[in-house]
Amino acid sequence: MLKFLDENRNEVHLVFERNAFSIKPEHVLVICRYKDEWLLTKHTERGLEFPGGKVEKGETVEEAGIREVFEETGGTATIKDYLGEYKVHDAKGEFVKAVLLAEVLHLEKKDHYYETDGPLLVKGDLLSKIHNDEFSFIMKDEVVSASLINVKEKGLIY
Repeated sequence: MLKFLDENRNEVHLVFERNAFSIKPEHVLVICRYKDEWLLTKHTERGLEFPGGKVEKGETVEEAGIREVFEETGGTATIKDYLGEYKVHDAKGEFVKAVLLAEVLHLEKKDHYYETDGPLLVKGDLLSKIHNDEFSFIMKDEVVSASLINVKEKGLIY
């Protein structure tokens, strides 16, 4: 288990397995690939980040991931792997997010991308770029960097 403090000084526990915590994931973070590029979205307030959001009532984590990718990027995704989960201990309580890896098969231009400005493709080594100012704080903590390393070590980058 990887433990660290996030930007808000909340303790975070990251585990690369499913059902790692007694709390079920109510949020998803979806690491996306489209062809040979990383598919991000530009959140209107936070900046560049992977798609993600809340699991709606009646959805599986995977269904939520597919929906969030489409809503925020116009991408038609297939989930390739359930990478793991992380639990955040904040002042309002604890919550768990699932980390998924998705392959986007098709990008569709949409009139509305919810709270984002739509898709953005990034080539190359994302780890070397995520600490730049245009990236969201979500991309800068250890969840994303450890997950990207995990994806590479498992040979899941196609």
